[in-house]
Amino acid sequence: MIRGTFGLRHLRPGQFDVIRNVMEGVDTLATMPTGAGKSLCYQVPALLLEGRTLVVSPLIALMKDQCDRLEEAGVVAVQLNSAMGAGEIAEAEAAVSSGAARVVFSTPERLADSRFRELLKASPTSLLVIDEAHVISQWGHDFRPSFLELENAVSVLGRPTLLALTATASDEVADDIANQLGAPGLARISTGVYRPNLRYTVEQVADDDAKLARLVALVEATAGPVIVYASTIKSVETAHDALRAAGTAAGRYHGRLGSRERREQQDAFMRGDLRVMVATNAFGLGIDRADVRAVVHFQMPGGLDAYYQESGRAGRDGEDARCILLYLERDKSVQRFFLAGRYPAFEDVEATYLKLLEAPADGAAWSLDALVDVLDRPRNKVQVALVLLRRERVVVKRKDGTLAVQRGKLDGAAVERLLAGYRAKREHDRAMLEQMAFYGLTGHCRWQVLLKHFDDASTFERCGSCDNCARIALAQTRAANDEGTTGEAVEQRSVEVAFADGDPVRVRRYGAGIVRAADARQVTVEFPSGDTRSFLASFVEKRSGRRKAA
Repeated sequence: MIRGTFGLRHLRPGQFDVIRNVMEGVDTLATMPTGAGKSLCYQVPALLLEGRTLVVSPLIALMKDQCDRLEEAGVVAVQLNSAMGAGEIAEAEAAVSSGAARVVFSTPERLADSRFRELLKASPTSLLVIDEAHVISQWGHDFRPSFLELENAVSVLGRPTLLALTATASDEVADDIANQLGAPGLARISTGVYRPNLRYTVEQVADDDAKLARLVALVEATAGPVIVYASTIKSVETAHDALRAAGTAAGRYHGRLGSRERREQQDAFMRGDLRVMVATNAFGLGIDRADVRAVVHFQMPGGLDAYYQESGRAGRDGEDARCILLYLERDKSVQRFFLAGRYPAFEDVEATYLKLLEAPADGAAWSLDALVDVLDRPRNKVQVALVLLRRERVVVKRKDGTLAVQRGKLDGAAVERLLAGYRAKREHDRAMLEQMAFYGLTGHCRWQVLLKHFDDASTFERCGSCDNCARIALAQTRAANDEGTTGEAVEQRSVEVAFADGDPVRVRRYGAGIVRAADARQVTVEFPSGDTRSFLASFVEKRSGRRKAA
């Protein structure tokens, strides 16, 4: 069946184990690198199981690409999302209601709609797939508040088998995925994150003009498709304009473009009409163009999870590809700005609660959209505030999707308790940003930094392909020509370590601690709470006091 339907002669590592788990009804989290064939892990069971397979995708671009491929293979699949017209939606809903669709793709926002859930209940769902599952986790890099509704959807659909798929999941993120899905026994299958065909490089740039000039030069020197990621819409437009001015066939993709233009740009890139796509992180999840030869980050993302996910869209065909970060120190301020507006504060939760106590001006019940409009606050903050209030059973969601307060006083202490977890997450994200900056400045093997972050053991000390490994190899070769000097000695004498084990230090925003490990660029600090975190050396200050034993 696999050969006849999908044209494959054999399964890749990990695919058989995941498919077997699904067929046996075992809830599973599969962590597999980009290009490892995660989609086949639900496509094969979808053809064998009696009921439908429901795939929840975080982005419309993801489901469109995968739905098209299934239809090409002769599998009846439909998608439902906000980019579709009324006629397309009606046709897809009819296929869902009748049970004709073997695979149904939905956004989490659509799945949260009570009317859509009623359609799904008309025929059985055997398998619920959460693609790009890291977005479920409040500790992941691309958290989507709408995914907090998934646990309730699992119950409504009659508790189908769960399959969560992602390319990136540290132990912390994996634990949170299981928690958010209400699946404490979630089996975990991981094939590792190392991809030897990817060459990681960081280039330091002096200012924005130098960065833009280097981007143009890198793209022109790359033979093949390129994806350029930028953190802001303004930077996407700037980079896109510069590439077009240099004669490069470049497209752009960001949230301020209309859905039709985004689709046209995506299709043009997939067809090969555009060699380069300049985009925010809204582009890329599930994009199945295997021959991308380089992914360039015009600005640093917020952490290594995001960086690995995005850079991993290069070289899915297994051929050599480059992953390049153009590092400008002040780009960190962009990510700090995003952090400042990401989570609800005390005032956001309190304002949402108090507004729900009032009747809407038009006399109707409150909806999420109406609350966002009247509160004039970011949608994600209101959405997370509502989730917190619902978890405490202060707010309930009716069958028609409207919201109501259950009587009972919500005092300041209760709000503070609700927000405790989000304060911890804010600190966690700050630490992730420092790790990203460390990656950009480190002299260590870049693959080793990534593998350590994802708790993935490696069989090598150096990958031999990243820019730092190439630099060290060159230094060792030169050292071999110096009488009495080894390559290791050359490497060691170039390292100047400012901190030693046991040194008392202070870290901005974290307080006092003790050094537990240090090299020329990174310092690992243990705090009185017992927590241990790693920082760039420039982020750490020595303080007076006696050195403590390890």
